[in-house]
Amino acid sequence: MTSVEFDAYSLVMIYSALVVYAIAFIAFAIDLSGRSMVTADAAAEASAGESRSGRTAAEGSTTNVGVVERADVSTRSAIKFARVGISLTALAWVLHIGSIVLRGVADGHVPWSNMYEFSMVGTAVMAGVFLALNFKLDLKFLGTFVTGLVVLLLGVATVNFYVSVVPLPVALQSPWLVIHVAVATLGTGFFAIGAGLSVAQLLSMSHQHKPEGTGFLTRLPSAERLESLAYRVIVIGFVLWTFTLIAGAIWAEHAWGRYWGWDTKEVWTFIIWTLFAGYIHARATRGWRGSRSAWLAIVGFAAVLFNFSMVNLFFAGWHSYSGL
Repeated sequence: MTSVEFDAYSLVMIYSALVVYAIAFIAFAIDLSGRSMVTADAAAEASAGESRSGRTAAEGSTTNVGVVERADVSTRSAIKFARVGISLTALAWVLHIGSIVLRGVADGHVPWSNMYEFSMVGTAVMAGVFLALNFKLDLKFLGTFVTGLVVLLLGVATVNFYVSVVPLPVALQSPWLVIHVAVATLGTGFFAIGAGLSVAQLLSMSHQHKPEGTGFLTRLPSAERLESLAYRVIVIGFVLWTFTLIAGAIWAEHAWGRYWGWDTKEVWTFIIWTLFAGYIHARATRGWRGSRSAWLAIVGFAAVLFNFSMVNLFFAGWHSYSGL
């Protein structure tokens, strides 16, 4: 087959992955809505049961048993949709990886030399990190955030950033393309999961002091647990991003004869490193906990997205390889 045919099959697989990711998003959304219904129904029926139990103890006992049984059935239904969401995400990820492989075969090199290809790989890493972490941690409650973000970013990239297969620019013809960009995308994946956990932390904090929680928020892990998970995930991303910064400097010296040139991309990569370094330092030494650390993690990931999108599209520089 020709490179054009490989690229065509790659597009078919990426659109197929988008459809499956979207269905997974719906399954995770139903799971969240099921959790909300379980909490609301259990609270309402328990309250009604208590009022009725004031009349007869036997009626109250029977009512409470019925409430528990119905809550158990609803909980099992919600868990079923969460498992369906995970299974569909895994299927979409396989299609996603297949598309990347076919694009790489069409290119004749690793497929992350422009914005379209980097978007493909970056979103695959986000979904892959989410699936991998679920083997050890129950993060299914993040499924809506992760699959929604993947559908949004991958959909925008496929529709607006797609470019045909072209020869690799001379400056990118280096083993550092594999090392530098691969580690950067992996770090981005961990930052995305950390941001999702921080959003969940803020939502949990907003309701933990209320006598009666709202919907699925009462079924999230505690804010302290979410903050601890976010911190651990972001530390991994920070280590990878540190390597990205160092590897980029070494590659710049090989390609352009200088380690640092205040290029826009270099500056924003350093800004991102500084934000997450500040997050880790403030949390470890200044006692920054709760909403302040969560917002800093979210701002850090927003800077990652800005660096990828706005810097590539609207700022000229040595790193202008968007392909657009």
